[in-house]
Amino acid sequence: MLLIHCPYCDDTLPELEFAYAGEAHIARPADPSKLSDEEWRDFLFIRTNVKGVHAERWRHIHGCGRFFNALRDTVSDRFLTTYKAGEARPDVQTLEAAE
Repeated sequence: MLLIHCPYCDDTLPELEFAYAGEAHIARPADPSKLSDEEWRDFLFIRTNVKGVHAERWRHIHGCGRFFNALRDTVSDRFLTTYKAGEARPDVQTLEAAE
């Protein structure tokens, strides 16, 4: 079972407390009506699928209910860090050097 740290509750809890909410740091287009159908499709459905460290959004559904971001290694399924929504993505190399 994965253990995930909620940066708002400041508690590490089982994965069952949380819901995956997609890739993090996806900016909504300023004027979606000006996008072509293909561009809108790409915004809605096309995401990176990296092998390695990936920025994700999670929601603490059985706790505070807030969304937060996490850096997770998709190979080992290990969470490197979690951080509040709106904060800048932490530097992966700095995190790995600290370990």
